[in-house]
Amino acid sequence: MMTKEEMPDCPVATTVALIGSKWKLLIIRNLQVRPWRFNELRKDLEGISQKVLTDSLRSLEDDGIITRTVYPEVPPRVEYALSELGESMRPIIDSMEAWGISYKKSMANT
Repeated sequence: MMTKEEMPDCPVATTVALIGSKWKLLIIRNLQVRPWRFNELRKDLEGISQKVLTDSLRSLEDDGIITRTVYPEVPPRVEYALSELGESMRPIIDSMEAWGISYKKSMANT
């Protein structure tokens, strides 16, 4: 988790520092739909390694963007979900989706 002093002066750079990796954005995209378990995310995010997924989830949790819930079952069940702060990023991800759709349509017409 970045301290206030470590955060870039530019607000866009701060956002990129928090969620700018390809995998973090795709994790957030998935968690917008519902809570996910680790192995579900790993299977859905084709190409992500277990280490990168683990590191990304820990980083997002440390930054308060997602929550990790451990259910006291045997075997233990762990689910990841967007926190309130993570939910506040929904317009960003939705805008990225809309832009991507528009871009793909414009490229299909060329």
